[in-house]
Amino acid sequence: MFQKLFSFFIPVNVYKKKSAISKSLEVTWNNGQLVLDSENTNYSYGSLQRILRKGLKYIGFERIRNFENILVLGVAGGSVIKTLTDEIKFTGKITGVEIDENVVEIAKRYFGLDVIPNLELVIDDAFEFVLRTKEKYDLIIIDIFQDTTMPNFLFEDFFINRINSLLNLNGFILFNTMVITKHQEERNLLYKSKFNGNYSLRMYPKVEEHNELFTIKKLA
Repeated sequence: MFQKLFSFFIPVNVYKKKSAISKSLEVTWNNGQLVLDSENTNYSYGSLQRILRKGLKYIGFERIRNFENILVLGVAGGSVIKTLTDEIKFTGKITGVEIDENVVEIAKRYFGLDVIPNLELVIDDAFEFVLRTKEKYDLIIIDIFQDTTMPNFLFEDFFINRINSLLNLNGFILFNTMVITKHQEERNLLYKSKFNGNYSLRMYPKVEEHNELFTIKKLA
């Protein structure tokens, strides 16, 4: 494909859409790969896929392969789901929750998320979904951004406690955050302090340029 080859020299935009939630969404060939971007940041398949792949490696591909139930809050183009199914060969249940139906439409049309048999895609607000779900999970991936902004509720006690209650014993949370300002640095340190001895928490700063990853294991 000409666009794919040309993209090794210059990015080639193939689709652009305005979204009330994500503002601007663009699908672009970049270095031979289709990526999904918002106005100011990568949403899927570029640096974001590298970031979340690192987080999954920290947890361990072999361990993840033996999980039964994974929840992904913030699907975007679904790059982390593709890592789970294509690279890790995870065959258990994946539930992907995405608030922006425009993003889900793009994920299906350009990135083939509608042909993954063990994936259930839910168009819903992550906070609302987490309140209602009755299931328990071995891995909860939190990757929620509106362009470069993260909703405040992700760092609040109520949401943290609810997520923790949905996690199976020896299960993991993988939380991707963006740290650009001093305030965001302090926010992450406060978040880290909210987990007691029942959890093993690791923080991986500066994954790519502005991202800080948390892996949190439930011990008791």
